[in-house]
Amino acid sequence: MPQFSALIQALRASSTIAFNAKALELKRAGVDVIAMTAGEPDFQPPAHVLAAAHEAIDRGMTKYTASEGTLELRQAIVNKHARENGLAFTPDQVVVSTGGKQSLYNAFMSILDPGDEVIVPAPYWVSYPAQIQLAGGVTVPVACRAEDGFVPDPEAIAAAITPRTRAIVVNSPSNPTGAVVPEGVLKAIADLAEQHDLWLVSDELYEHLVYEGTFTPVAQWYPERTVLVHGASKGYALTGWRIGWACAPVALAKAMNRLQGQVTSNANAVAQYATQVALESVEATAAFQAMTRAAYRERRDLLVAGLNDLGLPTPMPHGAFYAMADLRTIDPDETVAATVLLEQARVAVVPGTDFLAPGFARLSYACSTGQVAEAVQRIAAVVGR
Repeated sequence: MPQFSALIQALRASSTIAFNAKALELKRAGVDVIAMTAGEPDFQPPAHVLAAAHEAIDRGMTKYTASEGTLELRQAIVNKHARENGLAFTPDQVVVSTGGKQSLYNAFMSILDPGDEVIVPAPYWVSYPAQIQLAGGVTVPVACRAEDGFVPDPEAIAAAITPRTRAIVVNSPSNPTGAVVPEGVLKAIADLAEQHDLWLVSDELYEHLVYEGTFTPVAQWYPERTVLVHGASKGYALTGWRIGWACAPVALAKAMNRLQGQVTSNANAVAQYATQVALESVEATAAFQAMTRAAYRERRDLLVAGLNDLGLPTPMPHGAFYAMADLRTIDPDETVAATVLLEQARVAVVPGTDFLAPGFARLSYACSTGQVAEAVQRIAAVVGR
């Protein structure tokens, strides 16, 4: 067989997908495993969104759309950000993609040249460095401390800026830590980007899952160089529907759409209409988000209190549906510790290795309250041993 490209050979597989696959393999073999790996809501989408998908099929809305998404959906996205975030976009600044992940990839591919550096606060989502690498860029991690709740330090970010720096990534609420970055910190990061003429890539998919504090859109300070990435997966429970979007300056939005037009073209037409209805049905969608947020908060409180009681230090996450637990009591190597939990406790977690969080593991509480309680009990038995 001919050799694969050097770029693909150097690309690492996602540890999240790998540990989730192990959990699924055990489940298929009849093993009772509690999977706290994937970042996927366990709720069905809202009823009015499901009905919209049926309506789209019945109306024959199943053909190709514009590569950048339907005008109606892009206008609904513009209206959402104006209504909820006070941001003034236009439809030609919006590119709808096959999930937020593609929106991020489009952005990195459009702004980076080989050797360009991107500052990424760590722990970080595993796909940031992979996508930066695919675009020829270099990830420059800036460590965030557990004792600070994993909130980035603007001074540390400033110290990491070099003549090759091209962009700074902001992710609030954060995957994997659940950190919600305070307004003052975000403003300081935006000021740094403006001072050094850098792009800001702001991943905001967990906007609607904030438990303490408030969500702050960083684009309010530096809209001319901010790429806002959002999507329907997390706050709307539409993970498999694969609708994400980016809001960017017009020239960059056009560049991202040129790339998308040569790679995937439009996102799923039926899912686009369903997402449009989710955004336009303001009261019904807000009620759904309030319900899921309350459920996640209950699970979070149960999980974090339980892990800390077991001597596994776990900072309180203020958003998203993840907790980062220090597993060094179980084993100094986070991969070994995660394997112990999988094999002995039958609880699947994601080791912090690829998040750049040595000694830690990410636990997703996007599962039932009963499963969270049972997971804590199973982990307690292993810690006791």
